[in-house]
Amino acid sequence: MTSEARGGGEYEPPYLLELAECGNCHDPFLMMEEDYGQGWDGDPLAVWPRQQRPLSLNVPAAMRREHEEARQCFSAKAYTATAVMVRRTLEGVCLDQGLSGAGGRPKPLFKMLEQMRDEGKIDGQLFEWAQELRVLGNQGAHFTGTSVSREDAADGLALAEALLDYLYVFSAQFEAFKARRAEAKAKDGKPSPA
Repeated sequence: MTSEARGGGEYEPPYLLELAECGNCHDPFLMMEEDYGQGWDGDPLAVWPRQQRPLSLNVPAAMRREHEEARQCFSAKAYTATAVMVRRTLEGVCLDQGLSGAGGRPKPLFKMLEQMRDEGKIDGQLFEWAQELRVLGNQGAHFTGTSVSREDAADGLALAEALLDYLYVFSAQFEAFKARRAEAKAKDGKPSPA
């Protein structure tokens, strides 16, 4: 069962809303597609219920804001802008980790990422991911005649989210786990099994 509504006007692009029922769970959902002058592209956006999980509150508010803006760019199909916002998020992470150059001025992002790797804040694979996000962000930020694809923007968002989770959620959770285990071991006076 579905129903459609069309809208748009002088100050907004034409849009198509579709309220439908999931064939599996029978819950309702609302999809929206907009025409920015190039016709319907067949790639509607689920606007309800919300499809993305919120970032953990352990991620600093500034990074959550940057990443949310990247998501908003993606939702608006502004994939090049998405890549730029992912890069801004990455730069914000580096600055939040205390990486800056002389006089508190930021170093080039490439150097800050290298420093994060060298200080053990990220491992080799995360460093590689971060460098690819940096390159994607540069592609978006500089006029080269090449736009960022939907797939690259989606991957950029997912990888940036994974990096945020690793640095601010999982690393802290692992440290708390280790501390709890060490405290329990000290209380018991027994070595933990190898």
